[in-house]
Amino acid sequence: MIEVEQVDFVSVPTRNVERAIAFYRDVLGLPVSEHTEGEVEAPNVTLSFWNPERDGEEFVPNVAGFAIRVPDVKEARTELEAAGVEFVGETFDSGVCNMGFFKDPDGNTVILHRRYAAREKS
Repeated sequence: MIEVEQVDFVSVPTRNVERAIAFYRDVLGLPVSEHTEGEVEAPNVTLSFWNPERDGEEFVPNVAGFAIRVPDVKEARTELEAAGVEFVGETFDSGVCNMGFFKDPDGNTVILHRRYAAREKS
């Protein structure tokens, strides 16, 4: 069995890398990578934007999504809606966390997330 140390980056499909970077930088506040072109940095992982059509692959947005932790989901949602971001459905309380779902300009699902209950072992 291999030893996984951490997740270094997540690929995010896009039709326009520059537009994706602008959205994640200007709307979500993630800094552009100082190391690699076409990426933004979160405190624990890099988002790497990839245009599959440039490689002859079909573009398919990530509808499963990925979650970004925020201090307050409702407050973050209000701020993003004021910036023109459209959410899918209402903010959701799962009983252990709050979540709000929206799409980036390419249709990739991004989840605002905040866990408020301690994680329990299964």
